[in-house]
Amino acid sequence: MPQAERKIERALLSVTDKSGLVDFARRLSALHVELVSTGGTAKLLRESGLKVRDVADLTGFPEMLDGRVKTLHPRVHGGILHIRSNAEHRKAIAEHGIAPIDMVVVNLYAFEKTAAKAGVEFQELIENIDIGGPSMIRSAAKNFQDVAIVTSPADYNSIADELERSRGELSLATRWRLAQKAFATTAAYDAAIASTLERIAEPGGELARNPGEFPATLRLAFHKVSDLRYGEKPHQRSAMYSDGSATGVANARQLQGKELSYNNIVDLQAAWDLAQEFPTDQSFCGIIKHTNPCGAATSATLAEAYRKALEADPVSAFGGVIGLNREVDRDAAGEIAKLFVEAIAAPRFSSEARDVFAAKKNLRLIEVKAADEQWVLKHVSGGLLVQDADVRPLTETDLKIVSDRKPTAAEMRALLFAWKICKHVKSNAIVYAREGQTVGVGAGQMSRVDSTKIGAMKAVLPLKGTVAASDAFFPFPDGVEEIARVGASAIIQPGGSVRDPDVIATANRLGLAMVFTGVRHFRH
Repeated sequence: MPQAERKIERALLSVTDKSGLVDFARRLSALHVELVSTGGTAKLLRESGLKVRDVADLTGFPEMLDGRVKTLHPRVHGGILHIRSNAEHRKAIAEHGIAPIDMVVVNLYAFEKTAAKAGVEFQELIENIDIGGPSMIRSAAKNFQDVAIVTSPADYNSIADELERSRGELSLATRWRLAQKAFATTAAYDAAIASTLERIAEPGGELARNPGEFPATLRLAFHKVSDLRYGEKPHQRSAMYSDGSATGVANARQLQGKELSYNNIVDLQAAWDLAQEFPTDQSFCGIIKHTNPCGAATSATLAEAYRKALEADPVSAFGGVIGLNREVDRDAAGEIAKLFVEAIAAPRFSSEARDVFAAKKNLRLIEVKAADEQWVLKHVSGGLLVQDADVRPLTETDLKIVSDRKPTAAEMRALLFAWKICKHVKSNAIVYAREGQTVGVGAGQMSRVDSTKIGAMKAVLPLKGTVAASDAFFPFPDGVEEIARVGASAIIQPGGSVRDPDVIATANRLGLAMVFTGVRHFRH
């Protein structure tokens, strides 16, 4: 059986991320732990006044090949890997003068950061593939019964605290926890390398930012951010995981409010996605309920955009989640604070806005940094579906006018606005809107004509003079007839039905303008 506690007498430190290292090394040194180190790590520790032994002194062999070879040596790996309770192992290291290494403190070359750099060169990528680091991590983790492996600065304080409490010893439970984390670290590192190099067509080639093909093996690495109170329903367990970046909803900063629930996070993602459709040259507010927008609007100020969005459906907005595309100022906060809202996602909140919201202690304020989403993943039993993110923009020049009557300039602006909102409504989706404001939303119906009726039924603002957006083609003219009946004057839709001629003829008969996008937006 492994020894329950293990005295730490010698530690090898070789890190890329040097945050917190000096303080940790000082605490080790105070416990009379001999420090062995390499290159820049050794230089930093010496400059900080710590006594350090070079790894070259330990191995009797200098670092070489521009640092490619420094710890790949039997005196390092023998010192790590020998089993202390095995008499033959002890005899072998004694014969070869190998000093035991009881702790390895290593983190790896920042390969993923290098790969994320714009215009990164092939050779720079290759040189940022760590070899010695993963080898030492795996050696120490394999021999966790005798050796502690430390791969994250986040663990320095707790390890030092335990060593100080136990006079330099680490428990088996701690060594096992660190080994588990270490193997997860090398697995994620290797996956990142494999996934990145798979995007380079030939040696020396460029890294494809948007690969034309999906990888033969999909490698995913996420770490748990938190356990959630429960899932979509109270009888379901739930947790949130992060990709380790600083972007997106999973990595957002919560400024105040109750802990986030599973449904809050799903709605926040829907709200943030919708807000990202609109550039910041104009303020946008979207109010989400059960992942569907119940009100959305643009205006010169966020406060006015919020008032217009709320005006579209004040009943459904109660208890909703809000997505905003600009920093939230005092005026917008004052307006939003009048309504019960579960959460708000925005790029920033001004200090004045936070002062206003401070009175609503349960309201969750979430600051999100935009993420470059390339893929959408969906779980199915036994596997995953993967598709490109639906990020195709649409401008007026992309549209094909198919009706006798052309849309007016105001109608065209309203149609493009409605199309952006429609993309974020569950299919079958119909959105009634005027320029910069939704009026009625019909979502998630099995029949498109039912969505046209529900969208009109939900409207509290006048429908006369609005336009309508449909996320997919009209299979029959009845949807167009319903849209005309409630007073809308123009329609934007993908087209592509075998009955397009009948649908266009109906629009002409009813005096509607109709444009085709050639793109559809089913949202399941």
